[in-house]
Amino acid sequence: MTTYGDFRGKEVIAAMPETDVFIDHIKMPKINKCKPHDAIFSKIKQKLPFEPLEENTMMQYIETEQDNVLIMATERTIIDRHLAIYEKAGLSIKSIGVWPLALTNCYVRFFGRRKSDLEAIVMLICLEENCTNVVICRHKNLLFAHSVSIGLKQLVDEQSVSRLVMEITGCKRQFNMMYRNAQIERLIFLSGQAVDKDVCATIAKQLEMPAQMGDCLAAVEITKSCRLSRDIEHDKGHLGDQIDRRDCPVNWAVTFGLSLS
Repeated sequence: MTTYGDFRGKEVIAAMPETDVFIDHIKMPKINKCKPHDAIFSKIKQKLPFEPLEENTMMQYIETEQDNVLIMATERTIIDRHLAIYEKAGLSIKSIGVWPLALTNCYVRFFGRRKSDLEAIVMLICLEENCTNVVICRHKNLLFAHSVSIGLKQLVDEQSVSRLVMEITGCKRQFNMMYRNAQIERLIFLSGQAVDKDVCATIAKQLEMPAQMGDCLAAVEITKSCRLSRDIEHDKGHLGDQIDRRDCPVNWAVTFGLSLS
């Protein structure tokens, strides 16, 4: 993409893969003499999927509503590994983001611009190849995030769709336990043209929620020079595939969310 696409410059904003980000939701612990960061880390360290050492953990926490805290943590060695990949490609990392905040920002910039959206609680669903990312937010305020290990490749029949719906229903149930009297108003699919609309319609119907498609690529201007990487093995003279908003298999939600943050 950097060589044959239309990528300009050397600075990039990266995102950690879903599998490398640990997410948890807790009540704000009581803080005596220790710092909030230390108290929160002490509460979640036994749940971490890697060695629970504070010096080995990059942790970000968000105080949401009703005394809840959303925590995102990653092993520092994994971050260093990602930095090395970009450095090898000759790129400079401006910042590293996480998908829950990127999806929330994508919603705010493209689909949450009405006055009534400022207080509305929405569920964002982003279907990827091997996972489905779920975010619940009140406009720019992230309230809940969870990644389900069922993606487009696993949605092969009605049973697999039903399993995904059960997982999303579990997210709704957990959210309702955390946030009393908070009502999710609607569902927004942020996968754009990368996902069959019939799949989204089936999920929304089983969840019994009003839903809409959120195609951020349709909301921006695309010049003819905007291209993706080329297939070097099959066409050495090809400059790169032009981005087609009508039939684009790429999910741009996280990308736009990061770039507009």
